[in-house]
Amino acid sequence: MSSVAPAARRAALEARHPVWVPRTTAQQLDVTAAAFPDRPAILGERVHTYAELRDWTIRLAAGLIAAGVEPGDHVAVDLANFPEAVALKYAVARVGAVSVSINFLLRHEELRYVLDQSDSTILITMDRFRDLDYLDALDRVAPGWARDGGGAGLPRLREVFVMGTQGPPARGRTLADLVTLGASVPEETVLRRTTAADPLSFSDLLYTSGTTGKAKGVLLQHDAVLRTAYASAYTRAFQDGRRILFALPIYHVFGYVEATVAALFVGGAICPHAVFDADRMLRDVSAHRIDELICVPAMTSVVLEKARSGGYDLTSLTTMFSSGAAHHPAMWQEMLAVLGVDELFTAYGQTETTASTLCTQPGDPLDRLRGTNGCVKPAGVAGEPDLGGALGVYRVIDPDTGAELPRGEIGELVVRGPLVTRGYYDMPEETAASFTADGWLRTGDLGRFDERGYLALTGRRKESYRCGGELVIPGEVEAVLAEHPAVLAAHVVGIPHERMGEVGCAWIVAATAEPPDPEELIAYCRQRLARFKVPASVLFAAADQVPTTVTGRVQKFQLVERAVLELGVRSGTPSPAVAPKSAVAPKSAVTPAVRS
Repeated sequence: MSSVAPAARRAALEARHPVWVPRTTAQQLDVTAAAFPDRPAILGERVHTYAELRDWTIRLAAGLIAAGVEPGDHVAVDLANFPEAVALKYAVARVGAVSVSINFLLRHEELRYVLDQSDSTILITMDRFRDLDYLDALDRVAPGWARDGGGAGLPRLREVFVMGTQGPPARGRTLADLVTLGASVPEETVLRRTTAADPLSFSDLLYTSGTTGKAKGVLLQHDAVLRTAYASAYTRAFQDGRRILFALPIYHVFGYVEATVAALFVGGAICPHAVFDADRMLRDVSAHRIDELICVPAMTSVVLEKARSGGYDLTSLTTMFSSGAAHHPAMWQEMLAVLGVDELFTAYGQTETTASTLCTQPGDPLDRLRGTNGCVKPAGVAGEPDLGGALGVYRVIDPDTGAELPRGEIGELVVRGPLVTRGYYDMPEETAASFTADGWLRTGDLGRFDERGYLALTGRRKESYRCGGELVIPGEVEAVLAEHPAVLAAHVVGIPHERMGEVGCAWIVAATAEPPDPEELIAYCRQRLARFKVPASVLFAAADQVPTTVTGRVQKFQLVERAVLELGVRSGTPSPAVAPKSAVAPKSAVTPAVRS
């Protein structure tokens, strides 16, 4: 049990950082490494101290300079949560370049789109991970990549470096080659680039799906990343040296900002897992004396199930941060009882706001955790005086008129502040559409604030859903299904699932008298989409029985209600069922949801 009250922990944090100094992420790493050179920065099979991490990032940065990377260039990184992914984040920042974080679950066509749209000049990827062959994906999108980079198909991509996950890769230049390439670059040259980098320049390009189905590159700034990370440490009242364990990918702001960067401000350590394994996670709590676990609810439920069996030493664990989707109400009490933690947190935010903007507070009662996503995060010295010490403030507006609504009424959430993105890379129209005329970011989410300023989410204007914490845009899945010759139209919705939060259900209007086999459509999606985007179930309907508005827009909320009824969703878990009466043929398919 933590013996230091949250207020005292916050005071100690502010005493260490009495004024806000704008820096890049690499500059902040150097400050922390100078203060705590021998402390662990990355925990795992091998422990990397802050001094070792700093030196590693300098060697990688030298290689990037030797490879011709200039300030402002885009360097794509397609890696799971290996220590190399952490080191490369800071190495890219050192040379003043922009880190393009790629979702490592993407298939080859999805990868091609991100590399092309982002104008990436260097790609650092893996050879294999889980069931994916990344070299095969490169062969498909850039034949001859080991010699010619992106070739004619990706002309901006000059070079590819490959990390072998189980030994040296079979083909391509390696990360060791990158370091060797930089051997001729003096350390002073690297450090000059590090010092010269502008804290207000762009640090990251993180891709999230858009309402059109096209992935959008969200531009984040160094200072916004650091201020948001500091606010996370301040809100959750980090003690000195906090140790955080997570299996959330670093290509998301949750694992990146809320854990990896936030730990810098207290000389803390992260223990990133490349694969979610509840047993290993709980064993590592003991092995590395972890203070805080960070999960999405789909992970939290499995962790609780495993922890109930006992046999784990969780005495170091004080904090559980579970967020990213809806929780079963009983989960919060179980976290206290089963994990033995003192403090629980959940939050609300999005990539466009750099990370969470709202969070519950230390000591909040369980009813606030069950019914809200927290209040505006206090940010201490990193906050904006004009925003009452916060980094982002919200309004609730009428979705149609844009008029501000009084507290307690449901409307669309809009936000402004220094943590809000400047926009989407090379997408001026999408950027303009995401902001109100007076500069507030439209979140697309619906909710209301109570008298204490705590947010209760009630729905969404947008049609996206989250499967295991991963954002899924139905339009992207529908576009793939529409390419199948037996599909006339596809309408994808998210339906409740106890473990994954939501899973996809595809309503299909068949183009043939005999509808396609549902399992065939699911397999078709698996070959073209990341696992979390693949529908878990398929239902069929006649074209004239798809509910629409008077203007012809499909009413997806009705499709959700029908899917829940037809699939027999109880307690949030789909079970096999016959097709609805409106179907053109009695076929349906339900397959187990795939972990993201």
